[in-house]
Amino acid sequence: MQYIEDHIKELQETLNYKFKDLELLKEALTHSSYANESKTKKAKYNERLEFLGDSILGLVVSEYIFMTYKHLPEGELTKVRANVVCEPSLAVQARGINLGKYLLLGKGEDFTGGRQRESILADAFEALIGAIYIDGGIEVTKRFILGKFLESIDLATKGSLFRDYKTLLQELLQSKTSEKITYHVVREHGPDHNKSFDVEVLIGNKVIGRGSGKSKKEAEQRAAQEAIKRG
Repeated sequence: MQYIEDHIKELQETLNYKFKDLELLKEALTHSSYANESKTKKAKYNERLEFLGDSILGLVVSEYIFMTYKHLPEGELTKVRANVVCEPSLAVQARGINLGKYLLLGKGEDFTGGRQRESILADAFEALIGAIYIDGGIEVTKRFILGKFLESIDLATKGSLFRDYKTLLQELLQSKTSEKITYHVVREHGPDHNKSFDVEVLIGNKVIGRGSGKSKKEAEQRAAQEAIKRG
């Protein structure tokens, strides 16, 4: 239990938010696989909070882009919102706060790489939003969401698909260089059931970004993301 309590404290410091009701935070971090293995059969897990967080995230992002980007028609607003609140986008935010470290997972889910699985991370991040909303109210939740997603919103309004960094990188570089962009796997590690890949993205012979992932595709996307951030 002390291990869980230490993680709860550490995560709150990362979030810069202290929960009044710690049970809400624990629920947000609890995956159904952990609850199913729990001796307490009524253990709560995060799917209900995920449902709530998904709705709140959509509302906050919708309100912000509606009020801020008054020149965008409805179709473009819909596209921006979809790109910002998609699963890969949420997983990126979850990794940014190292959320996987704090999740309560069943042994099987943990063993097969659940802490880095995109769907689990995205769902947990939505559950976290739901927990913050119940604990702190809408204004606190707005500040948290916009503090995390403003950069993503800005990228999306410029026509970049947040979930496809490879395409975005190609678009950004095509006006600057005619050299070919290539991706190379530089390392594979881990057992076959839980393998990870390290990838470099290059322009010609110059490495411009590196990334790791549970698949070659995910690693390539992260390498492209790093290249974009480097400018």
